[in-house]
Amino acid sequence: MAQERMLSGCAAAAQGAKFAEVEVICSFPIRPYTAIMMELAKMVANGELDAEFIHGEGEHAQVSVVLGASACGARAYTGSSGVGVTYAFEVYSPAAGGRYPFQMAIADRTLDPPGDFGSEHTDAMSARDQGWLMGWASTPQEVFDNTLINYRVGEDPLIMLPQFVCQDGYFISHIADKVVLPELSQVREFLPPYRAPHPLSTTCPVSHGPQIRPDQGAPMDAQRAMTFLEAPAVIEKAVADYNKIFGRKLDPWLEKYMMEDAEVAFFIQGAHANTCKSAIRNLRNQGLKAGMVRPRWMRPWPTQQIMEAFAHVKAVATVESSTSYGGATRGGNLIHEVSASLYDLDKRPLLTSFMAGLGGDVILLEDFYYMAKIMKKMAEEKKVRQKVYWVGFEDEE
Repeated sequence: MAQERMLSGCAAAAQGAKFAEVEVICSFPIRPYTAIMMELAKMVANGELDAEFIHGEGEHAQVSVVLGASACGARAYTGSSGVGVTYAFEVYSPAAGGRYPFQMAIADRTLDPPGDFGSEHTDAMSARDQGWLMGWASTPQEVFDNTLINYRVGEDPLIMLPQFVCQDGYFISHIADKVVLPELSQVREFLPPYRAPHPLSTTCPVSHGPQIRPDQGAPMDAQRAMTFLEAPAVIEKAVADYNKIFGRKLDPWLEKYMMEDAEVAFFIQGAHANTCKSAIRNLRNQGLKAGMVRPRWMRPWPTQQIMEAFAHVKAVATVESSTSYGGATRGGNLIHEVSASLYDLDKRPLLTSFMAGLGGDVILLEDFYYMAKIMKKMAEEKKVRQKVYWVGFEDEE
């Protein structure tokens, strides 16, 4: 029988790994993700989870251990935060190129400097082009859901890719909310045991990760690129099955909030979307038709779905919790993706971006009202005055 429990994002991630019946876990402490491994260590010690629990000597070692476990045919799990994510960077491309579908939980933390330990998305976003599946949760429930869905997609024979399952540090990782935990039999119906196609074996020797010639590299990259063209259909099937088995109503790509008649819209990923929705309700009461779109996946990027969601909107603002120094707009990452997504629309909405929530700063209701005021003026004037605003550091227009 399903259970409803109050769980933090870290505890929800650990429960997801437990229900996925992971076989090898590798840990190394760095806040705020550490509580995931604390929970899993207790589960293994208490006999609730039959898994090999290994403590690595660092984040590079963590990912190396689970890569090797995945190569041997185990369902493997690790995680990190902040500078720990970047310390393991060398292993990300080999993991994707070798088609090892293990999972890495990330509870976001700002990079150094400033080293203030707050939440922002720059750590994981730095690795978004390494060939991994990637997406952000906005609640502990979604952390649990995404853990299972990512394993299902990543282990599909058409995909075979590792996954970054991301949540905002502290705002999700350390704040409890209601999470419905299903029956294990339901999970087993949705997520069958992992069967590696060519596992390392002493009885049937195979080669993994051999050195190749330069002319062999491009075909491998082309295969990875083609895999991301296959991924959307696999994701949609996985989410449809998840909804059927668990009685959920998840959209495979986007959370759309009050978008039916929206004239201005926020585009935001992660935990701050919850505050954004409260702001939208208040803005609606004041007469502004505001809405919100939140992507559930960063990779693969839902280009067509975003285009359709914003086709009727007058002004769009991306809310950026990661940095892209020196990029096209001198701001964050999302605006570049959204701008490309909207390019082929016959009538494109006006587009700007707001740098907010960096370093773990709270994005307040008043901040969303400030953003909405600028979008409203854009729609009225049919003009974009700035491509990027740093919230809290600029005077109102």
